[in-house]
Amino acid sequence: MKNLKRRILEAVSNDLEAIEKALTQNLEPYLSIVSHVAEYIIFGGGKRIRPLVMVLSARMCGYNGNNDKTLSIVFEYLHTATLLHDDLVDGAEVRRGNPVAHSIWGNPATVLVGDFLLARSINIAAQTGLMPIIDVISRATAQMSEGEIYQLLHRGDIALSEEQYMELIERKTAYLIQAACQTGALLACAHEDRVQAMAQYGNHLGYAFQLVDDLLDYTADAKVLGKAIGTDLKEGKLTLPLIYALNHAGSEDRSKMETIIGDDELKATEFNTIVDLVNKYDGIEYTRKLAKRHVNSAKEALHLFDNSNTRTILEDLADYVLTRQM
Repeated sequence: MKNLKRRILEAVSNDLEAIEKALTQNLEPYLSIVSHVAEYIIFGGGKRIRPLVMVLSARMCGYNGNNDKTLSIVFEYLHTATLLHDDLVDGAEVRRGNPVAHSIWGNPATVLVGDFLLARSINIAAQTGLMPIIDVISRATAQMSEGEIYQLLHRGDIALSEEQYMELIERKTAYLIQAACQTGALLACAHEDRVQAMAQYGNHLGYAFQLVDDLLDYTADAKVLGKAIGTDLKEGKLTLPLIYALNHAGSEDRSKMETIIGDDELKATEFNTIVDLVNKYDGIEYTRKLAKRHVNSAKEALHLFDNSNTRTILEDLADYVLTRQM
């Protein structure tokens, strides 16, 4: 896994450097509070998956212009805006191993900076003058917002089905990564079949990314993850490993899980019980296999393209999503 990560980072180092530069430059002209709050979370350990896949998708489709890096930061700004708002809604205390932004700057400033990043994203997209790109980005923004609302409405909902949950993560996570890949292809003026192939790659990559996130909340090292494991459950978020276990548990074990889920103050011993039961009913293994299927589907979507260094990087990136530990 370390070799895979190293290989990817070496291959995209120039792209990441240019993305970092664009992220900074597009914050500099604004009020200091905007720069301080936004930079705190943007440069606090983000993986840059979203802007990177946009740049790589554009290159895969033959783009050789100079606007890809600036446009790509739209997807990091949108993602960052949702993190700022999410942490407030969830009452989170830690993000990527650091105190959350609203614990430092307060709720009003954090909300407004999140709003600013959303507005700035749409502004950057509009500057392309390309309606297909503006449409894709605006739709992804709406889907993300709907996903967050949907999650809020189903907080602590033990009746949440697997189908409903997959719809939630498509809106919350997969659509934005799909939009990034689709935008890259559109920027390159690619043929429709290539645009759709990149959209499919991004959609499946997004599903896999979120499913692995779900796994990490039950399996990761808290120090590596940057937050306490079990955070999703503490915040009332039922994710696929637990949903699957609930649906396959016997009545006694299901009742035990429901009681723990309903406890406002989740104790470490209770979470350990949940982990044991999720493993007992194969929730971890089922989620891992589903994530693997989505990774395979993402890579299959690239078969339309000739072999190239860019295709190899995108395939490696999909494999890395499956093996990451944070």
